[in-house]
Amino acid sequence: MIDDRLEKQLAFIIEIDKVKQIFRQTRLYDQSRYENDAEHGWHMSMMVLVFSEHAADSGIDLCKVMKMALLHDIVEIDAGDQYLYGRDTVDLPKKEAAAARRIFGLLPDPQRDEFIELWEEFEARETPEARFAKAVDRLGPLLQEYHNHGHAWKKHGVYADTVRKVNRVIEDGAPRLWEYAKSLIEESVRRGDLPE
Repeated sequence: MIDDRLEKQLAFIIEIDKVKQIFRQTRLYDQSRYENDAEHGWHMSMMVLVFSEHAADSGIDLCKVMKMALLHDIVEIDAGDQYLYGRDTVDLPKKEAAAARRIFGLLPDPQRDEFIELWEEFEARETPEARFAKAVDRLGPLLQEYHNHGHAWKKHGVYADTVRKVNRVIEDGAPRLWEYAKSLIEESVRRGDLPE
């Protein structure tokens, strides 16, 4: 017999399996297929581990950043994937907040509250941990687009100025990674993968 706490945790774990079915606009590096949200969360978590030395604040709580990486896109189970350079984002914060309440609400109260707070902190980008998490979240798709010769950028008619503007948040959390990201954007323009 399982108790109420474990039953709620199991319900949450079963529910978040759906994140494997949310496909993104970015392709895998080998271009074989589109990436899903679960793969993005795992890859982002690995990037947090590997790139932590490049965080703007050397005293970040790495465990907290890892939690943000794992939790940040779970809301897309209900809200869907919003293309990073898309224009239809007016209702997105409300949809994602409702999704966070529902999905994290499956957990026992203390975990529910912790996960909602972490998700909200990530979205607000007001702490060093959230700024670094957001920087890595943005760098991942940029790397994929660079290695896929701008597949999604071309598909959606995205221009270099938009890519620079959207990804500039990388600088807040990891200035050195932003310098690298800018070089990828400029090289993508030079190669003809991203129109100026």
